[in-house]
Amino acid sequence: MWSKRIPNGLTKMDRRRVVITGIGIVSSVGFGVTAFKEAIKAGRTGISPLQSFDTARFPYHMGGEVRDFDPAAWLQRLDPALYGPSSQFAAAAARMAVVDAGLDPELLAQSRAGSSVGSTSGEAGLVDRMTAAWLASGPADIPASLMAQLPANRLAGAVNRELGLTGEAFVVATACAAGNYAIGYGFDLLQTGEADYMLCGGTDSVSRYVHAGFLRMGAIAPLACQPFDKNRQGILIGEGAAMLLLETLAGAKARGAHIYAELLGYGMTCDAYNMVAPEPVSIASCIRRAHVNAGIRAEDVDYISAHGTGTRTNDVVETAAIKAVFGERRPPVSALKSMLGHTIGAASAHSLAACALAIDEGFIPPTINFETPDPECDIDCVPNQARAASLDVVQCNGFGFGGNNAAIILARHSWRNELVL
Repeated sequence: MWSKRIPNGLTKMDRRRVVITGIGIVSSVGFGVTAFKEAIKAGRTGISPLQSFDTARFPYHMGGEVRDFDPAAWLQRLDPALYGPSSQFAAAAARMAVVDAGLDPELLAQSRAGSSVGSTSGEAGLVDRMTAAWLASGPADIPASLMAQLPANRLAGAVNRELGLTGEAFVVATACAAGNYAIGYGFDLLQTGEADYMLCGGTDSVSRYVHAGFLRMGAIAPLACQPFDKNRQGILIGEGAAMLLLETLAGAKARGAHIYAELLGYGMTCDAYNMVAPEPVSIASCIRRAHVNAGIRAEDVDYISAHGTGTRTNDVVETAAIKAVFGERRPPVSALKSMLGHTIGAASAHSLAACALAIDEGFIPPTINFETPDPECDIDCVPNQARAASLDVVQCNGFGFGGNNAAIILARHSWRNELVL
C-alpha cells in the first residue's frame, strides 16, 4: 500500500526518508529543547506584560515576550550588533539544534547543508525604531545600521553565517503558516537528494505595529489566549524561533543520532478566499493532501497540534475542517498558543517541535486557560493538563492570512519498519 501513495512520482526505492535529529528553541517559556519540553508538559504560560515597546496607550498589554535572551551566550560567529532580534533568534535556535543533534559543526559546514526560515514580519521591531526616529527628527536621522538589518533575506543568512553553511538560505513569508512552509521546503530538498542536512523552522519578534494591527482587527485578548473555549477573546502576540535539524534516516542511523521523529509529508493550499478569514473547505483539503502525501489515512493520526489561535472564527473553522476530515473518530487536539501566544511566523515551527517531542517523550501538550466548552468546538482539546500517550503519527496545522495553509505529518521513525532506507 505504501508504494502506491508515495508523492511526486517517486518510487519506494527512490524516496529518501527524512528525520528530525535536532531541535533548537527560543521562546517565552524557555531556551533549548529541555526547557521547552518541560514547560509545555507542565502547561506553563509564557504570557507577561509587554516590555519591548510602550503599551501605555493600548487597551491591552500582554504577550508572549522572550525574556533575558542574551544572543552572545548562544552565538559563536555572528556579531549581534549587526542583526535584528528575529535573525538573532533564528541563528541561536539553529545553533542549539546542531548541538542537540550531536552533529560536528565542521562536518555540517562541509556538507550539502542550508537553511529554510519562515517569518511573517521579519525584523518588524526595527521598523518601529526607524519610524520613531523619523517622527522625532526626520528621515535623515534614521540609523543606517537599522536599514542594513531590515531585509528579510538576512533571517536565513544569519543561520548560514552562524553555522558556516554554503547551501541554500531560503526565507518564506506565508504569514502564520510560514514555519510549516519552510520545513516542507527543507524536507523536499532532503527527500530528492539535493541536500544532506537542512536547518528549518520559523522566527519572529514582537513589535508595536503587529500588536496594533491585530488590535485594530479586534483580535487581541485582554489577558489570556483561550483556544476552543466558549469565552475566548482572541490572540496574544508572541515571539521567538524554532529550528529543526533535518537529515536522512540513513545518515542519522549511520552516525548513531537520536531520532525524535520522521517527517512523512505535508499538504498545502493557498485559496486566497479572504485576506483574514479562514476557509474550512480549503483547510480540510490541505489536511487531506497532507495525509495522501504522507501515505497515511485519517485514522492513523493519534494527535493534532492545532493552529488554535483563540479567535472566535479560527477555532470554529478549524474544528469544522477537522470534523470534515476525521468524522466521528477525532483524535485529541491541543493548541500551543495558549502557552506561548501567537509567535506568528514561528508558530507552526514551535508546534512541530512540540509534536516531535510528544512522539519522542510519549505525551500530549495541553490547551491551557480552558474553562468553558464551546458546542461549536466539540473536540477533545486536552484541557489544562498534559496527557501521557503513546503516539505513532501526529499532525501539525498551520494556517495564515490570505489562505496560506500547511499541515505536516510526523511519525515515530520505527512505525514503518518495512520501508527500505
